[in-house]
Amino acid sequence: MKGLWMECVWHTTGIYQCQVHQSQLALPRDLQIARGMMVTSCVLSVLACVVSVFGMNCTQCAKRSSAKKMIVILGGVAFLFAGLTCLVPVAWSTNDVVQDFYNPALPYGMKFEIGQALYVGFISAGLTVIGGIVLLFTACQKDIPQVPYIHPSRNPRRVPMSRPTPVYKSSHTPTWSSASRQGYQINDFV
Repeated sequence: MKGLWMECVWHTTGIYQCQVHQSQLALPRDLQIARGMMVTSCVLSVLACVVSVFGMNCTQCAKRSSAKKMIVILGGVAFLFAGLTCLVPVAWSTNDVVQDFYNPALPYGMKFEIGQALYVGFISAGLTVIGGIVLLFTACQKDIPQVPYIHPSRNPRRVPMSRPTPVYKSSHTPTWSSASRQGYQINDFV
């Protein structure tokens, strides 16, 4: 397995051995760019989370201000950029793995498989982009007047409970005569 931060080898004897990339400058250029983009994606995601919290309706920051909508838009755009900067290196790495796998010049022991990190990368990039789209969509909707939430009092008065009237079974059995022209009597159903 080859990742952004280390390479791991699974030997035929069952030994699993990992080695961390020692030098940033000794790495190939595409791996350096992918590392930078993933770090940028993480930083943008944290920034988007913080900005989006301040833009939510439930927070007191910039309450009843036009800046509230701009804060939400800024958070949504930051989530979109974070998702895209995560998606590019993941798709790039997946493309490299697929091309190397079908390369007949490489021996079978040097071919990599698509691993869990790439699946997690695709899922996280997709969820981040969806989160950004949802924030942008909610920011672009019309302002609906909010009904203020009224906190319940500490000593609520209890409403007296009324008991339902008891229903007694009748020993009366319905007869054919009770289904006369007037219909059934009420005692026939109880």
